Amino acid sequence: MSELKKVRIDKWLWAVRLFKSRTMATDACRAGKIKLSGITLKPSYMVVVGEVLEVKKNGFNLNFKVNHLIEKRVSATLAAPCFDDLTPQDELNKYKDWFVGKSGTEYRDRGEGRPTKKERREIDDYKDMYLEDEDDSF
Repeated sequence: MSELKKVRIDKWLWAVRLFKSRTMATDACRAGKIKLSGITLKPSYMVVVGEVLEVKKNGFNLNFKVNHLIEKRVSATLAAPCFDDLTPQDELNKYKDWFVGKSGTEYRDRGEGRPTKKERREIDDYKDMYLEDEDDSF
């Protein structure tokens, strides 16, 4: 296997599992959420080993150093050594505070089936109301 010298940034972000799809990685680049030293990167930017990327994802500012270049998506265990997480501790604490207290998956009794359209709207309205109340507490 030949060692890669450069890989497209959107392809690399997808391959190391920072985004679920390459389209999402491309959209993040186009939206200005992927930066290198404060400069917004295009999806076609060719990333090189040693660069430190600033990724804004779901309202969190994450920093990653590129260790290895890969083009194809691999398992999480194989993707882990491809980058170092350089995210500041306060940002990690912000993520942990947000994540703590979140409930598990939603549960429906056996035989009830999927929610109807009306039930889905009611569930969404309830969640929106609940999340807005949490946002007001800051």
